[in-house]
Amino acid sequence: MNTEMVLSLAEKGVYTTIIVCAPLLLLALGIGLAVSIFQATTQIQEQTLAFVPKIVAVLVGMIFFGPWMLSRIVSYTMEIFTNLTRFVG
Repeated sequence: MNTEMVLSLAEKGVYTTIIVCAPLLLLALGIGLAVSIFQATTQIQEQTLAFVPKIVAVLVGMIFFGPWMLSRIVSYTMEIFTNLTRFVG
C-alpha cells in the first residue's frame, strides 16, 4: 500500500462524508435562516424558536434522505471491504 492509495482512500472517505451530510446541513441552514429572519422582523427572541424547527426539519430530512444516505455509506463500506486484501497485502 503506497501513499497514493492512502490519499485516494482518505479523499473518497471525506467526499462521501460531505456528500452524505450536505442535504441535512443545507436543510438546517435554510430553516435556521428563515427562523432568524422571522425573529428579526417580529423581535421575538425566544431561544427554543430557533432549535425546534431545525430539529423537526432535520428529522423530516432524515426520512426523505435516509435511504439515499444509507446506500451511499453502504456502497463506500462495501468498496473498502472488497478491496481490503489489496490494502493490507
